Amino acid sequence: MKLEDEISQEKFRNAYQKATLNLIFTYSWLRSLQEKILKPKGITSQQFNILRILRGQHPKPANIKLIRERMLDRMSDCSRIVEKLRIKGLIERNICPADRRHVDVIITKKGLDLLKELDPVTEEADKFLSNLNEKEINQLNQLLDKLRG
Repeated sequence: MKLEDEISQEKFRNAYQKATLNLIFTYSWLRSLQEKILKPKGITSQQFNILRILRGQHPKPANIKLIRERMLDRMSDCSRIVEKLRIKGLIERNICPADRRHVDVIITKKGLDLLKELDPVTEEADKFLSNLNEKEINQLNQLLDKLRG
């Protein structure tokens, strides 16, 4: 559906404004679809992102700085999210004996099992973009990379 119909706005200041609003609206739409997948599992998209980062590091631990650098939503409070995941038993936090300011974070078996359970569901989520063919998806990726400079 066209942006004009989605937000009930017929005119835009220019094509740049429309593109900006289109990106924001589409981000919100995709985020909403992702939340519908994750909510039944009791995790947020930020928590899911951290779990995937830690699975990529596994079996090596990560620290908060590394996690924050790799997060999609860098404005999130990484330490708070890590603590919520620890409380759920999905990760472990261990203070480094050599440097008590350094905290190692590692995904638990429970966290790995949750991601394994979500893998087919998230693969199904790729279909959110199924209106685009492979050439269009590649072009979209190139344009978004170019936009960010």
